[in-house]
Amino acid sequence: MANWIPMMTRRTFSSLMSGTVLLGQEVELDWHDALKLTVEGLGFKDLSSPYDRLPGRAEALVRKAVWDLSRDPSGVLVRFMANTTAIHARWTLRNKTLAGPVMTGTGQSGLDLYARDAAGKWRWRGIGKPTKFPDNSDVLATGMPPGDREYMVYLPLRNPVASLEIGVPKGARIDRGPARAAGSKPMVFYGTSITHGISASRPGMTHVAMLGRQMNREVINLGFSGNGKMEPEVTQFVAEIDAAVYVLDCLPNMNAQEVQERAEVCVKTLRKARPGTPILLVEDRNYSDNFLNPLRKERNETNHEAMRAVYAKLLKDKVGGLLYLKAEELLGDDGEATIDGSHPTDLGFMRQAAAFAKVLRGL
Repeated sequence: MANWIPMMTRRTFSSLMSGTVLLGQEVELDWHDALKLTVEGLGFKDLSSPYDRLPGRAEALVRKAVWDLSRDPSGVLVRFMANTTAIHARWTLRNKTLAGPVMTGTGQSGLDLYARDAAGKWRWRGIGKPTKFPDNSDVLATGMPPGDREYMVYLPLRNPVASLEIGVPKGARIDRGPARAAGSKPMVFYGTSITHGISASRPGMTHVAMLGRQMNREVINLGFSGNGKMEPEVTQFVAEIDAAVYVLDCLPNMNAQEVQERAEVCVKTLRKARPGTPILLVEDRNYSDNFLNPLRKERNETNHEAMRAVYAKLLKDKVGGLLYLKAEELLGDDGEATIDGSHPTDLGFMRQAAAFAKVLRGL
C-alpha cells in the first residue's frame, strides 16, 4: 500500500467521484503523454494535429467534408507495456457532440482498453466514458493482478482528440509497445461510415479494429462517413502508404455511375504506385431491409453489377493482385446485423470481420 496517500484533498474528492479512491485514500498517479508511447493507425507524419488521419497538406486538396472527417481518430490506438495494477486516462475532445443518433458516447467520444492475456490473445478490459466537453478523465481498469502486460487503448471513432495521457500508479513502469515483426506492413482500409465505425458501441468493436487484433497487424482506417467515394484526390494519399493490402470498401457511398467512372481509375492508381500490393474490392453490403424496400434493393443490385463489370475489365486488362468480396458474405441474411438497415451493430461488425478474415488470411 506504499503508493496510497491517506489524504482527503480536493483531488481526493475528485478521484472518489471517478472511482480512483480505496477506503478514503487516493492513489498518486504518474501521467504519460500517449505520443511518447507506440501510436498506430496513422499513415502520415506531416499532420496538422497529432491524431489526424490525413496529412496537413490534404486540406487544400480533398473536399472539406473529407478533411473534416479525417480529424476523427478512428482506428488510431496506443500500445504500451506496463506492470501496473490500474490504468487511468485523460483526454481532450475537439467536438462538443459526445454521442449521435446511432452512436453511443463510448463509441463516438470514448476510449477502449485491451490487454494481452497469458496466451497472447487480445482481451477487452475497460472503457473510458466521455461525460463532458472538452476534458475527460476516467479509470479504464483497476484491481488488476501485478505483472508485466501489453495494453492497447483505442481512441474515439467520431470525435477529434487534441491530447491523450495514460495514468498509472506512481512507481509503476510503463514503456512503448513492442515493435511489430520485421517487415510487417499495415492493412489500409478506404471506405465509408461503416469503415469509419458507425455504429460500433465502442472503438475496438469495428471490423477494422477486430482484424488488427486477430491478425496481429497494424491497421489504418481511412473511412470517411458519407464520403468514401474513390475520389482521385483521396486515392493519391492512400497510395502513399506502403501497405500489406488495400481494402476498397466505398460502394455504400457511391451509385452505379460513380462506380463505373471511378473504381477502375482508383485501382489502377494504386496498382501503378504499388505494383505488388494486393487490392481487395468489396461490394456494397446488402441493406437488411431491401426485401421490402425496392429503392434500396435496386441500389444494391446496380452497384454490385457495376463493380463486377469493373472487376471483370480489370482482370481482362491483366491487372494483377486483385481480390473480391461479395455483399452476401458481409452481414448475414437474418436482418439482425444493423441498427438502421445500413450501419452494423456489434454483431454486424463481428460478421464483417469474419468475412474479411477469410480473404485476408490467405495473403
